[in-house]
Amino acid sequence: MLDIFTHLADWAILQMGLTKDTHLGSAVHFFIEDSTKIFVLLYLLIFFISLFRSQLSPERVRDYLSGKSRWSGYFLAVFLGVVTPFCSCSSIPLFMGFLAAGVPFGVSVAFLVSSPLISEIAAIMLLGMGGYGAYIVSIYIISGTIISVLAGYLADKCHMEKYLALNIPKTVPPVCACSSVKEKAVALIKYAHEFSWNLVKSLYLYILIGLTVGAYMHGYIPQEFFVKYMGADNIWAVPFAAVVGIPIYASQAGIVPLVQVLLMKGVPVGTALVAFMSIATISLPEMMMLKKVFSLKLLMIFIGYLLVAFILTGYVLNLL
Repeated sequence: MLDIFTHLADWAILQMGLTKDTHLGSAVHFFIEDSTKIFVLLYLLIFFISLFRSQLSPERVRDYLSGKSRWSGYFLAVFLGVVTPFCSCSSIPLFMGFLAAGVPFGVSVAFLVSSPLISEIAAIMLLGMGGYGAYIVSIYIISGTIISVLAGYLADKCHMEKYLALNIPKTVPPVCACSSVKEKAVALIKYAHEFSWNLVKSLYLYILIGLTVGAYMHGYIPQEFFVKYMGADNIWAVPFAAVVGIPIYASQAGIVPLVQVLLMKGVPVGTALVAFMSIATISLPEMMMLKKVFSLKLLMIFIGYLLVAFILTGYVLNLL
């Protein structure tokens, strides 16, 4: 089904008088194929996800969790994190909403980690990588789920809520004013379209920048460069990938094209995913926002846990 984007890129570079066996042709082909594929799939995916998300409220999550085991809560929080198409900075207000609604702290932490870490946007983009795309996505989702659930469990086990920097005020859920089923359906579809379209518009610049850099790397930087500095033989490649991502702020959609190129150039799966995880989850803007909720001690524990978890994950994945 995704071959249509490859054929479109083949036709486009042919019209430009280019071929894929040249540096420029290869770069342009990568840019056209991935940009068209990403924007189409991104809109469709977010449209359907937003239909589900529109029915979500912190209070509904709290009510659903009532009477259920804490482990069920952790996995539900991860699922909600996956289907909320937010970057790390956008996840924090919803995290605060969960706390305000009385959702357990560990469950809220599992959501806080999984929301930027396990992105359905990234998953659908990675799926488009070809034959091994499903394998990469499976590893990405499983490892992200384990990291998120363990974060929630440890937060509860160690009673980390005592290190919160402020008391979260209670919130009141919005009430739908729609009177009939038809009106609700129309309003829901309108909301899904507007949300999806606005999200795509807000991300398009990041995506194009990521694709431009990725296309250049794909077409002009030799594979030997990546193998030398980020290959399996470099024992420091994984922690380097984890630490170097912290100062960088970018949406998941902007990071994935770079991850794709790293994988295509022979960088091990673990190293490439660690770079993605670090950029998506421990960016400086998120940490600055989180400092308003977390004490400095809790923030340092949070960052330290994620760094250790990412580095261990990277080494384990590279051994598989």
